[in-house]
Amino acid sequence: MSNGAGIVARTLREFAAANRIGIALSTLIIIAASIALFFLLRDIEVEKVIAAIRSAAPQTTLTAAGFVACAYLTLTGYDFFALRTIGRRDVPYRIAALASFTGYAIGHNLGATAVTAGIVRYRIYSAHGLSLVEVAKIAFITGLTFWLGNAFVLGLGMALKPAAASAINHAPAILNRAIGLAALAAIIGYLLWLLPRPRIIGRDHWQVTLPNAPLTLVQIAIGVCDLTFVALAMNALLPAQPPLAFFPLVVTIVMATLLGFASHAPGSIGVFDAAMLIGMPLFEKERTLASLLIYRFIYLVVPLFFAVVVLGVREFCSAFEVQNPQRKQGGEC
Repeated sequence: MSNGAGIVARTLREFAAANRIGIALSTLIIIAASIALFFLLRDIEVEKVIAAIRSAAPQTTLTAAGFVACAYLTLTGYDFFALRTIGRRDVPYRIAALASFTGYAIGHNLGATAVTAGIVRYRIYSAHGLSLVEVAKIAFITGLTFWLGNAFVLGLGMALKPAAASAINHAPAILNRAIGLAALAAIIGYLLWLLPRPRIIGRDHWQVTLPNAPLTLVQIAIGVCDLTFVALAMNALLPAQPPLAFFPLVVTIVMATLLGFASHAPGSIGVFDAAMLIGMPLFEKERTLASLLIYRFIYLVVPLFFAVVVLGVREFCSAFEVQNPQRKQGGEC
């Protein structure tokens, strides 16, 4: 037990030391986003924002909610895929779905998703015999799925529509296209690296066998589906005029998402919104802000409510089963 605690403590110390640069970068992103939001919103008319929210058609909001539900359904594939990758085929899909939905719904709101979602995952998976190391491996594989999907979509988007990225990072279109092509080349190189034989990374108990090339394509597909549903949800909420092509919208959302993820801010608040406002300058700011507020309610607040309810019911049932073991039926209550 002491050896296990020592390993965990040492790992946490190493992570904290390595993460200092990340913390500094997160702070810088949050400060830059706060300054950008100040200048973007200083002349905003709150009455127009409220009017835009009230005028949103119910069917539009329901359509966006449907796409968000599909996005969270796709997120369950992250965990299910990761469980199969680490060899835990005995864990059924319903447990993977429970851990994924509650983990991401809470993690998205609290920030530092890799950590907060990991804590929720461990609470659920440990009841089904998974160790801390196995949960850490799941977090690694799901993170790899996220980054592969984002890198592919952003690389393709920047290669085809570099001007959409230029609206946010203000880099020349030719440079953004080069970055996009480099991202796609890196993914192709990674796939080629996986082809000859199984690739294993890590040491001792922390070793992970990476998915082979065909399964990595499945990983990328899962990530692409997730981002596509998110983009469709936002597209449904945005004003119809001026028209915005879908690909530039996807590039804007992915860049805003990655900046929000890097900031570790709760709900990516401020960072995601600033990037979206900067990336879509043709829309009236009040209407864009109204769309973002509705999106936040659908994508963050509603799933968080259901996740807390589901976890609360689960904990109540677990406590009841401990008090009354004869009533336990061998499954989730």
